[in-house]
Amino acid sequence: MAHPATTPLAAARYRIASGASTARAAAGGMPRELPFSLLAERGMVVGGHRGMGMNAVGAPPGARAGAVRERENTLLSFGRAAQHAAVSFVEFDVQVTKDGCPVIFHDDFILTQKTEAVYERRVADLLLEEFLSYGLQKESHKVSKPLLRRMEDGRVLTWNTEEDDSLCTLQEVFQHVSPHLGFNIELKFDDNIIYPSGSLTCALQAVLQVVFQYAGNRPIFFSTFQPDAARIARELQSIYPVLFLTEGGTAKYNDERKNSLDNAIRVCQEYDLHGVVSEVRGVLKNPSAILKAQESNLALLTYGQLNNVWEAVYLQYLMGVNGVIVDLVEDISNAVEDFSKPDLSQSTFSNSSGTGEMHEAFSQQQLGFLLRLIPELIQQPH
Repeated sequence: MAHPATTPLAAARYRIASGASTARAAAGGMPRELPFSLLAERGMVVGGHRGMGMNAVGAPPGARAGAVRERENTLLSFGRAAQHAAVSFVEFDVQVTKDGCPVIFHDDFILTQKTEAVYERRVADLLLEEFLSYGLQKESHKVSKPLLRRMEDGRVLTWNTEEDDSLCTLQEVFQHVSPHLGFNIELKFDDNIIYPSGSLTCALQAVLQVVFQYAGNRPIFFSTFQPDAARIARELQSIYPVLFLTEGGTAKYNDERKNSLDNAIRVCQEYDLHGVVSEVRGVLKNPSAILKAQESNLALLTYGQLNNVWEAVYLQYLMGVNGVIVDLVEDISNAVEDFSKPDLSQSTFSNSSGTGEMHEAFSQQQLGFLLRLIPELIQQPH
């Protein structure tokens, strides 16, 4: 049977979908499919960043970045994201505790305060019971440790949210979040540590054990900033696609593999990965990389603050980016659903003529507006 991939973009879509669907689920025998299989219908998929969006601790009052109400990376946040039909998946961060339990938490360190002193522990050095003792407790008789967060500028701030929820494990997420919602499982490792292969393998095996036991037919893919972890994750299993995360040249690391979008594509080619998830500014500054990814049959997704601006997302849509990970989940998922409609006369982005042409036939005025806008946005601090 011939592959239905006749163009580089179609080939990337086919590879990412069929790479997962050829394997059979452990239970039920049904083929697994990725959210990317929806690309043929939508043209772009939307993922919720850490659920309904990350918590912008310290954001000024009224800032859009601080609009996320739910505590990130919690069952509450994932459940809310699942209620939006236009959201294909949620992205969340998985680390493994000292006693081998995969838990959901973004930062490498977890902070709390007792009297005036701030206590900081590496998540990977905690036992599961210790990790779950931070923040809101499920059982009323347990005393919670207040959560603090260290900012990039070194400040330590109280980590409050409008709607709180307890920290959770990967197993709990599988058990309590709608099985129709896809999972982008980010395999989290500290950028400042050089990990022996054995340590990476041990952590990844702990994650895979939970995934294989509880995944069912849920759409799943892995991503990681750690290139060796990506390689090992690919070697340990062939059921779920593995994508390489990159800041796309917006930050510099000692490991050259992390330092550009072009290098990320080479990592994917060398390790037979399925795609790249790049900081959006890296893509907008290097649009030729989109074609390179397509020619290599790689999916290309983006993340970053610019993905909370619909004009930036729309431009990526026109350029052929496969998906966006966003914080303003409701706003952006609705916008993508709207401008992905084949009939522009149904879209708020249509002109009065109602010609019903496909979105690719956008006007020169639209293109000129977007191309003038995006460079200004790229230069803004995020």
